[in-house]
Amino acid sequence: MSDPTSPSPEPSSAPTSPANGGSVTIANRVRNFLVVLVASLLGVAIFLGVQTQAGVPSLSAQAEAAMPWDVAQSNGKPTLMEFYANWCTSCQAMAPDLAELKQSYGDRINFVMLNIDNDKWLPEMLEYRVDGIPHFVFMDDTAQPIVSIIGEQPRPILAANLDALASGTPLPFAPNRGQLSPTQLEPTITPNTDDPRSHGAQVVPSGT
Repeated sequence: MSDPTSPSPEPSSAPTSPANGGSVTIANRVRNFLVVLVASLLGVAIFLGVQTQAGVPSLSAQAEAAMPWDVAQSNGKPTLMEFYANWCTSCQAMAPDLAELKQSYGDRINFVMLNIDNDKWLPEMLEYRVDGIPHFVFMDDTAQPIVSIIGEQPRPILAANLDALASGTPLPFAPNRGQLSPTQLEPTITPNTDDPRSHGAQVVPSGT
C-alpha cells in the first residue's frame, strides 16, 4: 500500500529527437533564404524598371531636341515628321522606340515633331490632313511628302521605312493616300468622337 504523503511522480515529457529539430531548423533557414532572395530580385526589377523609364526622354524633351521644320526643309536630308500631343497615349507609348530610332538614323534623316496643340502648325495639319495622332509623314530630301502613316506603329515597320528613306528606295510599308491638295480655309479643331481608337483631333473647315 502506497504512502499517501509521498509526492506524486512528475510527468515525464517526451524527448525531442535531435534529427527532427535539425530538420525544422534547416527548413526555416531555407524558407528565410527564399524570402530574402525573392525580395531582392523584386527590388532589382523595380529599380531597373524605374531606371529604364527615367532614361526615356519625355515627348516635350524629344520635341525640343528635334530638327526644326524650317531647317529640315532645306538641309538636303529626308525627313520623318511626327504630329503629336503631350496627352496622346499612343505618342507616349511610341516615344522610347522613336528615341532609339533617332539615335540610329539621326545623322541621315531629319526627325521633326509638330505639336497639334500649337496653333502655329494648323497650316501643316491641313496640308497633311492630320485627323488623328500620331501622324507620321515620310518626306524625301527635298521635303516633298512620300507617304503618311497614322496611328501607333510597330518599331520594325518604322525602321524598315527609315532604312528605305535613307537609301532613297521605295518604302516597304507605304499606304497611298493620294495627292494632297492645298486649302485656303481657316480650320477649327473639334474632338473626334466618331472613332474611340482615335487619339487626335479632327481638322474641319470653319463654317461647315
